[in-house]
Amino acid sequence: MRYTHMGAGIVLALGALGLQIPAAAADDSDVRIDPWNAYPGSTVTVSTRACATDADYGKGWSEVGGEFHLFGGDQEGVLTGQFQIPEGTRPGSSDTITLKCPPRTRVTETYRVTGRPPSGSVRAGFGPAEDTGMGIALGGGLLVTAAAGGVVWMCRRPNGNRT
Repeated sequence: MRYTHMGAGIVLALGALGLQIPAAAADDSDVRIDPWNAYPGSTVTVSTRACATDADYGKGWSEVGGEFHLFGGDQEGVLTGQFQIPEGTRPGSSDTITLKCPPRTRVTETYRVTGRPPSGSVRAGFGPAEDTGMGIALGGGLLVTAAAGGVVWMCRRPNGNRT
């Protein structure tokens, strides 16, 4: 019975991984947006291989960020440009980027504008995360006490119950 449960767990884990393969294979776009989930005030970098290998210039248009230019980067055949998302942009909206480069190449890609990521430490009752005083000492003391209690409990059990 135990092996049936283990087998079912393994099959479920492999099935979940198998569902991720088509999503990873579907990302064959010629446009790379970094970061994919940008927030208001951040700078977005757009790179593309869609243009001709000898092209050294292109134009881009973002519905949110406006017009930007693409120039040749460090890699051969890759054009790169940047724009900034305005502070007043509503999080949760989608932004479509349109890239144009010679000869008559036009590519569009959509990404999501998210909320600003959290900054600073998490307040969880003992103070900020950089606190090295009483909170850490109390937590460490509780862990040591629990471990010592487990050792005492294991040593005091009768021999017949140890498995």
